Amino acid sequence: MKTRLPEHFQSFRRRYPRVAVAHESLASACHDAGPLAERVRRLVKLGIAIGAREEGAVHAQVRQALEAGVDAESLRHVALLAIPTVGFPAAMAAASWIEDLLARRAPARAKGDQGRGGRS
Repeated sequence: MKTRLPEHFQSFRRRYPRVAVAHESLASACHDAGPLAERVRRLVKLGIAIGAREEGAVHAQVRQALEAGVDAESLRHVALLAIPTVGFPAAMAAASWIEDLLARRAPARAKGDQGRGGRS
């Protein structure tokens, strides 16, 4: 399930298409450059976003992790792991940002389950 990108990012891509393409190319090259599995890369990138205390980056990494098949409990575990490193308040903020995306996903998932006997 592909999610819609935030409007401010879409606007940036329209305004600066060459910069957006260059950024996406660099991000893709870095993502694919090493031996880590997709699921591990998504969790590491979420941890980096949490450590940077960037709400937008946490949201983006959660979206991408969900699209890659990472489960909700693994995402929540990353926030727990952040407690001793970035502190309880920062980790709780990150946990709330993760829950923001999980809550948005739940209604869409429920809609998708209709007509399939409730299985996803």
